[in-house]
Amino acid sequence: MSSGPRAVVPGLPSTQDRPYQQGHDDRQRSDHHRYVEGVLASRPKRVETHKGHDATSRRYRASRCMRLAPTGAGNMWLDEEDRGPIRWVTLRRPERKNAIPSTGWIELRQAFVSFDRSPARVLVITGSGGSFCSGADLDPGDFAEAHNVVDQYRRMKVVGETALALHRLTKPTIAAVDGVAAGAGLNLALGCDMVVATDRARFSEIFVRRGLTLDFGGSCLLPRVVGPQRAKEIALSGRMVEAAEALAIGLVLELVPEDRFEARVTELAQSLLDGAPIAQMFAKQGIDRSWHSSFSEALASEGQSQTICFGTNDLVEGVAAFLEKRGPRFDGS
Repeated sequence: MSSGPRAVVPGLPSTQDRPYQQGHDDRQRSDHHRYVEGVLASRPKRVETHKGHDATSRRYRASRCMRLAPTGAGNMWLDEEDRGPIRWVTLRRPERKNAIPSTGWIELRQAFVSFDRSPARVLVITGSGGSFCSGADLDPGDFAEAHNVVDQYRRMKVVGETALALHRLTKPTIAAVDGVAAGAGLNLALGCDMVVATDRARFSEIFVRRGLTLDFGGSCLLPRVVGPQRAKEIALSGRMVEAAEALAIGLVLELVPEDRFEARVTELAQSLLDGAPIAQMFAKQGIDRSWHSSFSEALASEGQSQTICFGTNDLVEGVAAFLEKRGPRFDGS
């Protein structure tokens, strides 16, 4: 995985793939303008709006709950449901602690791409049956080809593409972790913008205890969250991190009692609906780029992105809402 996070749209040029270099500012600014124009052109014409927290809004959200068709033929382990402008993706293999089947990575990637192209505003990823995700489902049959390097590399490319699809989402993402999040399951959570967990959640980079090394972006994500020294201790031991410690070291944003878990995740997701979608996209992109940008590069990117925001209808709405002392009604245009 690349050396730092970034948020881009699949199919568009990535700033990580062509990093800013001193002495090429004019060309790179032009590249950024083309990139921004491509991002805006790829977004839906209108985005579902969030009307606030009044009774009308609650009725709207309730009336818009809709379970989506499976992402792949015969796929019954991945459930997608729109609850108003919030899309919930639930892993449903409780008998395997929601381990991702060997054929499931493509379906998971498609779920991410589908969300980014949809009118949904926020993505929540969670698991069923008291677990989040125990990582990849290690089928003993898969190890029959363990020494076939080409086949294993192809498999890992699919895993990496799925992690990258999550990382490139332009809209806010929340991991709602109850129970175990291990291996690729932990890194699936870390790939989201925020992690909210119950007080019975447990986390582990279990790979080394299975004779494997980090994947699904763990080598990049974990040290950025907890620092390199703590990341090495967690990764090299493969030990279990309990919920209280996870909160203390910044692995999760907050812990919530089990009986309030879904309600609190929903509250957090709804709070994200109060932001303008295009502005959120640039804010997320800027923070992700900060790992590999200088201060001057960050200022240049901010200036370009802010210029785009000045030309949006959402700016007009945001100013009007401020002057009229009401909540804004953004539509992502």
